[in-house]
Amino acid sequence: MTSDEKLIRDLVARSQDAQLDPAVLPALHTDDLVIVNVAGRRLFGRDSFASAMASALSSPLKDVRTTLEIDDLRFATPDVAIVSLTKTIHDERPDAGPADLPSTGAMTYVLTRAGDDWRIALAQTTPIH
Repeated sequence: MTSDEKLIRDLVARSQDAQLDPAVLPALHTDDLVIVNVAGRRLFGRDSFASAMASALSSPLKDVRTTLEIDDLRFATPDVAIVSLTKTIHDERPDAGPADLPSTGAMTYVLTRAGDDWRIALAQTTPIH
């Protein structure tokens, strides 16, 4: 495993660990990020993401967590990586119905080099039914 692959795997782990921390998770992304969540909501920019995350964490969505498994990691260029993941969604809301959210999604991260580290520039999740 190269040092970049290790850094990227660490970034994915940090993003999973910080999913309920609005001070940490947005900082793992680029300023001009694009996010498409499992429900199809698209967000542009870190500020928009931080605002949406704060709103979600003050709602019943705070009881929805995810785990990430890397399926594939490849480099489009030395400074751009594409990470294919399986996202498992754990909906622990007390009043959630069985079909409120899918239990898995195909997730893609596009990462860009940021100095000696990497940042998430795009995160897109497609529900798997």
